[in-house]
Amino acid sequence: MSICYCGNTKAFAVCCEPFITLKDKPKSVRQLVRARYTAYALGAGKYREFLVRTWHPASVRSVSVQDLTNDIFTWKGLQIIQASQQGDYGKVEFKAKFSENDGADNLHHERSIFQRINGVWLYVEGEVRTG
Repeated sequence: MSICYCGNTKAFAVCCEPFITLKDKPKSVRQLVRARYTAYALGAGKYREFLVRTWHPASVRSVSVQDLTNDIFTWKGLQIIQASQQGDYGKVEFKAKFSENDGADNLHHERSIFQRINGVWLYVEGEVRTG
């Protein structure tokens, strides 16, 4: 059993894999963030369909195919700091450690906003934070 890439202690096959292979839908914003992180960690180009399907239609227009096929990042860990949802809206603050082209480690710190439409959680936008 290999633990999931998102850092959860569950096996990948029962944690994020059903979501990124489109066999199931995340039931919470926390699950969606974990699954999106995992898709990036495994290769955004390979899981482009999942990533696009979980972007809000209004914000996916700003994403290029190049953004999802350029896998120069190595994702090294996810920490969810805070997650909340009320009705069909949710917020998640997280930090993800990564390196670019096998260089020094960097930190992506973001506060994301989500909306659930027809039972599907979608990433609307995020505010990248410094520090």
